Amino acid sequence: MKLIPRLPTASRPRTTLAAVTAASALLLTACGGSGGDGEQKAADEKQTLTVWGMGEEGKHLQTLGEEFEKENPNITVEVTPIGWDVVHQKLISAVAAGELPDMAQMGSTMMGEFIALDALEPVDTRTFQKSDFFPAAWEGNVKDGETYGVPWYVDTRVLYYRTDLAEKAGIDEAPETWEDMSSLASGYKEKAGTQWGAYLQPSNTGAWQTFVPFLFSAGGSLLGEDDKPALNSPETVEALTEYGAYAEKGLSAKSVPPGFDPVKTFGNDRTPMFVSGPWIVNLLNEQQPQIKGDWAAVPLPAGPEGGKSWVGGSSLVTFADSGHKAAAEKFTAYLTSTKEQADWYEMSSSLPANQAAWDEPEVSGTKGLDVFRTQLENSEPIPPMEKWEEFAAKVDEAVSRVTQKGEDPKKAAAWLQQATEGLAG
Repeated sequence: MKLIPRLPTASRPRTTLAAVTAASALLLTACGGSGGDGEQKAADEKQTLTVWGMGEEGKHLQTLGEEFEKENPNITVEVTPIGWDVVHQKLISAVAAGELPDMAQMGSTMMGEFIALDALEPVDTRTFQKSDFFPAAWEGNVKDGETYGVPWYVDTRVLYYRTDLAEKAGIDEAPETWEDMSSLASGYKEKAGTQWGAYLQPSNTGAWQTFVPFLFSAGGSLLGEDDKPALNSPETVEALTEYGAYAEKGLSAKSVPPGFDPVKTFGNDRTPMFVSGPWIVNLLNEQQPQIKGDWAAVPLPAGPEGGKSWVGGSSLVTFADSGHKAAAEKFTAYLTSTKEQADWYEMSSSLPANQAAWDEPEVSGTKGLDVFRTQLENSEPIPPMEKWEEFAAKVDEAVSRVTQKGEDPKKAAAWLQQATEGLAG
């Protein structure tokens, strides 16, 4: 099973208020607000379609564009690869200057900001059907009943655990519940002699990625039906209590040094269990070959409302000011079709967002993928928020308050609710 590492969404550059304000101010003059006022090219006319692709995917996207051109010789696909570390600022600058491409790949947690900037063209839901994709991946692109992106690839979070050390702890079955997971963590430390029982990120940027599955599994949510924060809830308190118990009981570290690598500590028996994404499979196979066959990836253990995760990945968006919307729609349909999604997996190891693609031989024949499909079917979206990075930082801080400072989870939930007011909606 080959899965390439990918930069986590939480590691992408944060939005600055100044950048958003400047972009918003210039948008009406530079981009025309609702966009699309210029002359549109029909899909069968001769034209060049400009596309921005991010990270490793951007490097592969040109190859798919060339294949598309064979079937659509009137459309030249021009792909510009852009690193995840600079993509946010480039997009903000392009919005302000009115120099956006026709379409782009966009990270899941970036959607809300560019929807709010009125930069994205709504998706034609007669052409693209929600039922073709994992529901959470689709819903992460929906704001006020309008869809702004078509899911391209997905990722999610599962539990990695050391099976050999579990046997030393007297446990021969995968943990299925929160209680099972806690018992396994205790067994690792007390009977298998590991330094820690698990690694649950205690603080710093991205702690939300590990905590939010606990929140969803407790039946909680980030936002309520009114699109306002819903974090001062019994479910949030329960999730923070369960999460914080690992640090309180000494089963997970309260702090980690800069550059801490759970893949390495997983391989050297220090942290025999952790929550992470699909790229970890490839990293373990390449960097920790000594434990081959001694670990497994399984769906997240169930809390009161099941073992739920969240869906990340990327969607394909068309910008409102594009003069090539018909061609962009055609290329998007090509990239998200069942066959091309399966081929894309073979090329990039990115998990298909199109559910039918998982039944194609290229995907179904890959050993070990079932766990990710199961988890994707039991996941929730990250709601598209304009100020997501600021919102996420508050969640990170609430986690830190409980794990590092020992703050009462009820008090931390109340603080988190107040801290996120005004960052959603």
